[in-house]
Amino acid sequence: MTSSRTHVEPLSGGRPVYSQTFPCEPSTAELGRALVRDVLGVWHLDGLADRAALIITELIANASRHTPCPEIRLTVGRPSATRLRVGVVDREPSRLPSLSQATYEDESGRGLLLVDAVADWWGYDLHGSDRRPWGKEVWAELRTEGGK
Repeated sequence: MTSSRTHVEPLSGGRPVYSQTFPCEPSTAELGRALVRDVLGVWHLDGLADRAALIITELIANASRHTPCPEIRLTVGRPSATRLRVGVVDREPSRLPSLSQATYEDESGRGLLLVDAVADWWGYDLHGSDRRPWGKEVWAELRTEGGK
């Protein structure tokens, strides 16, 4: 399995972010959980690791199930001193996430409901221009202080 790694670096606003590219397949979830736990350990945010790992698992599952992309980029960042953001970037801007109402008998369809229940905020951002987006990032945020 190949991946490209980017080191933890400040963004233009001075906040650190870590990202890595992986194949867009369900087995990437294990690597995603390890990535999240490693980065949170470096940032001394181990108390958020279980929630963040669950979120990244669901976001990876959605990308691998609902997009034909060969690769996805996982991101772990600190948009502010009090927020942690995990996300998955894919190159399928036409397939936007939405909450569904799975029935009792359904075996899938609850991923974003879990993300919604665990995260403090979640959403997506299109990448590229308004007229020609090349992809999207589905993300979720957790408070790093006084969390849920």
